[in-house]
Amino acid sequence: MPARATPSDATSNEALTQHGKRLTRQRKILLDLIDRTGQHLDAERLFQLAKEADPKFNRVTVYRTLKMLKEGGLVDELDLMHQKGEQHFYETRRKGEHAHVICLACGKVEEYFGDPLTKLRKQIESHFGFQVVLARTEVGGYCSHCQALRAEELTKAAKEAPVRPAGPKKTRGKAAARR
Repeated sequence: MPARATPSDATSNEALTQHGKRLTRQRKILLDLIDRTGQHLDAERLFQLAKEADPKFNRVTVYRTLKMLKEGGLVDELDLMHQKGEQHFYETRRKGEHAHVICLACGKVEEYFGDPLTKLRKQIESHFGFQVVLARTEVGGYCSHCQALRAEELTKAAKEAPVRPAGPKKTRGKAAARR
């Protein structure tokens, strides 16, 4: 797995300055929380964690700051295949290019960092003469745990299903009788 790029606060400050903003203490707290937890956090969870770090935080500050960080190119807003309805999650762009692998049963999210993503981007750029500046890849499926649970459910259902006796075939109306 390649090392993750981690720009300094100076880089974050430069990105915000380009949009006429400063890297304030509260903005830095939110960026650090998103990076440090290793989870995909929604605005409400970010608010709870930020309030622990600074009791002066309020929800409006979190929402305004997330919007501004998004516009400044420091944070991405994700829907993660809408596993939790219309809820959105946030991550910094410090991680580098990666894919989100999402279990459609339990909602577990894994991150995949690998050369195939870089190769795909280069192929798209070459094939279409396109300059990729943002790529989001989400892969939905079933984790090994949920696959095992589903297999157990199917086996149990097959054992419990009543056996139907084989009987004569039923015909369907006059059209079937004429054939």
